Amino acid sequence: MQTLPLDTTSWDLALDSNGNLSLTDPDYSIAQDVASAIRTFQGECWYGATLGMPYFQSILGKLPPRSYITSLLERAALTVTGVVSVTVVSLGLNAQRQLTGSVIVVSTDTNTPIVASF
Repeated sequence: MQTLPLDTTSWDLALDSNGNLSLTDPDYSIAQDVASAIRTFQGECWYGATLGMPYFQSILGKLPPRSYITSLLERAALTVTGVVSVTVVSLGLNAQRQLTGSVIVVSTDTNTPIVASF
């Protein structure tokens, strides 16, 4: 499966060197889709209201244990088609108080570990 590449800083569509839309390779597509699933707020998707992380409901303004957040990240990553396993390798807050980190996912397509940062 391929997807349109997103700029990693603005999370907006990225264009190729000629200014055209392009497609990513399968590994990058999986990593980007996993990062998008983790960045999605639950209820944000109109046609999939159960998709995403319960940021407002369970994370923001609360002090949930790290293990709880890790399990939510893994669950969100597993909603991506083709992902068969997920391991959270880093988790933290940056200076702007944004949740950051990375996960290693294995997909049915490549069967190799893919790192997805969020």
